[in-house]
Formats: sequence, structure tokens, C-alpha cells
Amino acid sequence: METVPALRFAQLARRLGAAARATGLAVPAFRSPPRIAGACRTIRRYPGGAVVSVQLRGRPFEEVAADMVEGVLVANRVSGEAAARLRVALGKAACEEGGAGSEAA
Repeated sequence: METVPALRFAQLARRLGAAARATGLAVPAFRSPPRIAGACRTIRRYPGGAVVSVQLRGRPFEEVAADMVEGVLVANRVSGEAAARLRVALGKAACEEGGAGSEAA
């Protein structure tokens, strides 16, 4: 089982943030770990936005990415057909390993 280092988590958060903004969604803040012991993902809402907390340790990257995508959707209260469509778009952004500014000079 692969663990997700903090750098990879931060890169994923940036990619998801850019994809969320591109689709008109508000971008939540991401942190790790959740404050609730044993939780894989939690969300806290604030007047200015939301914080999605995700457990990294002992979980494969794909599960962490899926939880972060779901966190964006929940933070924006997206459901139904729109959620299914956005889940695909955000999932594609999460799977991109490279991106602008990540290439070696």
C-alpha cells in the first residue's frame, strides 16, 4: 500500500483547486489529518468557505484523491447529475501527474 506524502497531497490540492475554479466551484481548504479519530474525511464549514480534512496515512493515493474530490462536491453542496459530471472532471484533474510549472527546466 502506497502512502501519500505531504508534497503529493499539496500538488493534488492545487490541481483540484484549479479544476474547481474552472468549473465555477468554490475551492475549500485541504488539511490532514481529520480531527475526528478514525475518520477518513471530514468537512468543516465556515462563513467564508470550508475545510476538507483527509486521512493520508495508510491509504492509497487513489482513495485520498477520491475523498478530496468528494470533499469539493460536498463543500459546494453539489448533488445529482451535476455531481456525477463534476466528479468525472475533478477526478481527471486529480489523476494528472504533471501540469503547468511541473516540468523540469
